[in-house]
Amino acid sequence: MYIYEIIEWYDANFYKDRTIKFRLKDIFNDHWDNFIKDNSHLNIRPVILKEVDKMLSCRTSALGYSVYECPDCGEIKFSYHTCKSRFCPSCGNKYVRKRTEAILQKCYNCKHRHIVFTISDYLWDFFRKDRKLLDLLFQAVSQTILSWFKDKYKSQKYTPGIIAVLHTYGRDMKWHPHIHTIVTEGAMGDINIFKKFDFIPYNVLRKRFQKILLDLLEKVLNSKKFKVLKNFIYKKSDKGFYVYAEKKCNQSTQNMIEYAVRYTGKPAMAESRILDYDGEHITFWYRRHEDNKIIKERIHVYDFFKRLIIHIPDENFKTVRYYGIYSKKHKFHDKMIMLIKSQTHILRDSLNKWRLMIMKDFDIDPLTCPKCGNQMIWQYRVC
Repeated sequence: MYIYEIIEWYDANFYKDRTIKFRLKDIFNDHWDNFIKDNSHLNIRPVILKEVDKMLSCRTSALGYSVYECPDCGEIKFSYHTCKSRFCPSCGNKYVRKRTEAILQKCYNCKHRHIVFTISDYLWDFFRKDRKLLDLLFQAVSQTILSWFKDKYKSQKYTPGIIAVLHTYGRDMKWHPHIHTIVTEGAMGDINIFKKFDFIPYNVLRKRFQKILLDLLEKVLNSKKFKVLKNFIYKKSDKGFYVYAEKKCNQSTQNMIEYAVRYTGKPAMAESRILDYDGEHITFWYRRHEDNKIIKERIHVYDFFKRLIIHIPDENFKTVRYYGIYSKKHKFHDKMIMLIKSQTHILRDSLNKWRLMIMKDFDIDPLTCPKCGNQMIWQYRVC
């Protein structure tokens, strides 16, 4: 039996030291092969094997390298290629930045609201065992929001902009599928270009979301057992599924988007949360949602792997989706002001180049010659 320990924990010096002491790549290198052998009974999806292998090969000769040379002193430098896996902490940071930038360039210059849609824990396993059902989760969320606007403003057919992001984990990394949405605090109509609003009836959305999702699942699953479960959930969750949003929006649109997409391109846990690794067990922390307390948890490395790999999405699965006026251009699109002006797109995109990102994050120019300090020049690539 694996060691499993949870301790309520607080350290006054905790926030002063957030350096990365233990890397996922090292932990996987130590145990991944044995984990596969010892857990042959598990149905490990092919995409998991592929993504973990890419992560382990990141910045090694297995993926090739580029050669740079200093034109003055002749110093040679090899720059190993990255894996670009959504399970790689290093490559994931760049992926998330680029994804955030792409989303921002779609947004209008208006206030947005961050709304989270969660479901009954009785349904979690359905989405884990059949990941195609996750599409229904997106459908239910979008239909819930769009149908409310349609019913509220029938004459104008007002349509908001919706950015939906799937999260499959809770703060403790256990399987917990839910949808984060960024919704415009306003909508486009057939006559009016844009109507502002700052009130969303979350209690109404709760029941609407519950009904739409359960009806979609019943139609797809088409089983008597699910009909029984559906009736049970209605009795147990008589107020509907939980829909959360702050009453007033105090965050910028960029901060909301960064929060929602932060783990769409990297593992479900930041390496800075790993407190200890003794070769067999991992100790990490998280802030418990129920009471906001910091919890320290110690688990066997195999359990740690299981919690991480379950959140690797299927190949080509879209974890970020657009609905309403963000899914296609509305007839009044050209009359709206964009959040990011078109002339700044190129400049902002250039900041996500690997050299500038390293200079920004670490204050080091990777192309500076270590001997004479001049700029090195790319020579050739080895694949």
